[in-house]
Amino acid sequence: MAEKDDYLLDLLVDLGFTSAELVEAAKEEAKASGVGVVDLLVANKVIRPADVTQARAAQFGAEVVNLQSIKIDDEVISMVSRDIARKYRVVPIFKSGDKVAVAIADPSDLNTIDTLTHLLHAELEVRVASEPDIEAALGKYYGSEKKAMTDGVFKDVIQELTQDNVQVNADADGAEVDADAPLIRLVNQIIVDAFKLRASDIHLEPLGKRFRLRYRIDGMMQEMKSPPKQLQSSIIARLKIQAGMTISEHRIPQDGRIQTKVGTKLIDLRVSCLPTNHGESIVMRILDKEGLRLGLAELGFLSDDQATFERVIGLPDGILLVTGPTGSGKTTTLYSCLNFINRPDRKIITVEDPVEYVLSGINQVQVNDLVGFNFAMALRAILRQAPNIVMIGEIRDLETASIAINASLTGHLVFSTLHTNDAPGAVTRLVDIGVKPFLIASSTRCLMAQRLVRKICKKCAAPYVPTDGEMRSLGITPEEVKSANVQKGRGCPNCNNSGNRGRFGIFEIFVLDDEGRKLIYDRVPTSVLRQRAREMGMRTLREDGIRKVLAGLTTPEEVVRATVGDEA
Repeated sequence: MAEKDDYLLDLLVDLGFTSAELVEAAKEEAKASGVGVVDLLVANKVIRPADVTQARAAQFGAEVVNLQSIKIDDEVISMVSRDIARKYRVVPIFKSGDKVAVAIADPSDLNTIDTLTHLLHAELEVRVASEPDIEAALGKYYGSEKKAMTDGVFKDVIQELTQDNVQVNADADGAEVDADAPLIRLVNQIIVDAFKLRASDIHLEPLGKRFRLRYRIDGMMQEMKSPPKQLQSSIIARLKIQAGMTISEHRIPQDGRIQTKVGTKLIDLRVSCLPTNHGESIVMRILDKEGLRLGLAELGFLSDDQATFERVIGLPDGILLVTGPTGSGKTTTLYSCLNFINRPDRKIITVEDPVEYVLSGINQVQVNDLVGFNFAMALRAILRQAPNIVMIGEIRDLETASIAINASLTGHLVFSTLHTNDAPGAVTRLVDIGVKPFLIASSTRCLMAQRLVRKICKKCAAPYVPTDGEMRSLGITPEEVKSANVQKGRGCPNCNNSGNRGRFGIFEIFVLDDEGRKLIYDRVPTSVLRQRAREMGMRTLREDGIRKVLAGLTTPEEVVRATVGDEA
């Protein structure tokens, strides 16, 4: 018999819960039956479970807690996932500073205490509770997973979900998963619903009292029905397993990918996990390859801009820079350009972080900063592969910019992106990171800024007369409106009653000429360069948006929203 059990039995005697004679008799019976002495004493009702709890607490100098008499906050319960709580038979009680108080039945289980210390990243304050108390508290605060799923807010959704709708891949370790498990069906349903609603992102955000679910649809965040708060940890753990992340790591951000199937359609999800105040926030970016097969017209180019752009991307060398904020469609535009010019007689290599879409016939390189394989190193390596066309995911520093410019000056066509507000501002940005103006002037062929606006739903579009405020904002007159085809969606099931379905771009295209290059070489202010671009016929983002409003493609409200800092 273990030494700690002998000491526990001695304590039970010393505390008056039983006698030495009864303990000795139980030891003899335990040898014959193979049952533990303490368990035998409880089974024979010589002692009560509460007596064992008191003795164990005294054995380790811990405090006894009655879980039935206290109310534990949801924030504290959410610190330990349901799976961990049930596996280790532990209930978190409260948090005070860097300490977390937990109730367990056996304080001698050092393995459990060490594991919880690691998982919670906090100092543990151990309290002792009886096994029945622990079991009752687990049921009260964590519940039965199956009951929570079938009786909770997702009851109808789960009942409708069948294996015909979604096919789940094996877990990251290759083990098959039970696709009928309620939790797995819920996670699948969240992804399926997002895909059916044409969402680009899924946001699962832990808040103080709830676990918020939002989809980004046509660039706008829309809140959906929240999953049960008590399933927060289980849902996050499931997604981390699917994405190949470390499930026990909660301190640092992690990234991963999920591949799943909706009906017969295979989709990829890029998953980001970020530690926050109330747990880990998950954002899943839905990568739909069909969007990359769009022609230039579907991207939003009108015929004259499309002709200009096709001429630029058909040049043998030089740099084309696409600018705009995050989420403005720059990467999709560049991928569509590569598809447009991808032919067997051209070698195309991309350097990306990360590789979002796999393109047929194109060599794609993933940078890895962990091993020092950054954009600059990748660029130097791929230029030895003799490509005709190079795409760089983003120019972030002087070294990357210098190599890209040198590549363009030695006969390569280079595509890349920058984060600037307008097209001429790209020159100022390159100068700011240290590129010499004469190199910018020599290498740059075209600067293009873009934004995304929502399309009017074709099924519910109706004639619309803009308000006086909208006409003033856009700089258009009532006479222009009368001779145009201004429309607005009324809302229908096809567009989820929003009046808009899908998005396209508005563009600002600045093709450099000799005078423009001279202005760059002379380091003129951006305002002067912008004025020269306007003289050459460049339309601003606002002006391109106005054209598309008058053509009945988008609404005045959308153009004002997307170009709020632009001049008409």
